[in-house]
Amino acid sequence: MPLVMPIAFLGALLDSILSIIDKKIIKSKITFRNYVVYIFLSIVVFALPLVFFFWNVEPEAIELKNLVIFMAIVVISIFANFFVFYSLTREDLSEIEPIRLTTPLLIILLAFIFSFFFNSYENERNYSVIILSLIASITLVVAHTKRHHLYFNKYALSAVIGSFLVAFELVLSKPLLDYYNPITFYFLRSLCILIITWAVFQRKLTSVKEKTRFLILLLGIMAVFMRVILYYGYQTLGIVFTTTIFISSTVFIYIFAWIYLKEKITLRQIISSVIILICVIAAIVVGAR
Repeated sequence: MPLVMPIAFLGALLDSILSIIDKKIIKSKITFRNYVVYIFLSIVVFALPLVFFFWNVEPEAIELKNLVIFMAIVVISIFANFFVFYSLTREDLSEIEPIRLTTPLLIILLAFIFSFFFNSYENERNYSVIILSLIASITLVVAHTKRHHLYFNKYALSAVIGSFLVAFELVLSKPLLDYYNPITFYFLRSLCILIITWAVFQRKLTSVKEKTRFLILLLGIMAVFMRVILYYGYQTLGIVFTTTIFISSTVFIYIFAWIYLKEKITLRQIISSVIILICVIAAIVVGAR
């Protein structure tokens, strides 16, 4: 477990960098069809040589129940990417950010609910860690919510749907990680998404700017490392514990946004960062007992 902790924090750092790159790609006015096909192409191309060395699929993975769950994850992920992408096309992203940041909260709540019905989630009921996770998640949302944000439009609705689908897909992935190693699972998931989206959008694909191509390649490489760490965390620490650590990525996002996007850090964000870090550290102490 001591070795898993720094790996999980590395995943949180990668997650924060991915958020910045993702925003830059979408701001380049890329279409959704180009976005989803080229990003998953980048992921598959980079993951392919890793899979050659680390391939591992247990026989139980091809049981009908597990194949149905796997395909559900693929379909949900495609729709999640669409709704998240559409929500981020709004010029004023500050109105969407509080909704998108509910994803960790939704992940924790879904994992907790599933723990009462499915054996795969039975270790997601550490009440002390759950309380600390909820405090950190709610603090994260409150830090980004202002009075003028409290209204709904089509972008906000897309953000809500996208956040729920992302959370649902991630929670649904945990049982299948018993039958794959993280890199194999992420590769197969991404390959299926690539095949489906390419089949649907192949005739409408267009070229993208050279700078955007570089960002897509960079995002694909970092996404592989981040997801592998995330899935490894789910396997070893559980969903709730891993999500709590990944919430600390917000602190990194503030720093990177300040340095690279020239965004101001508010007092509310500083206070929320302190609360989040306290909750993460407390969760680590409690979880280590």
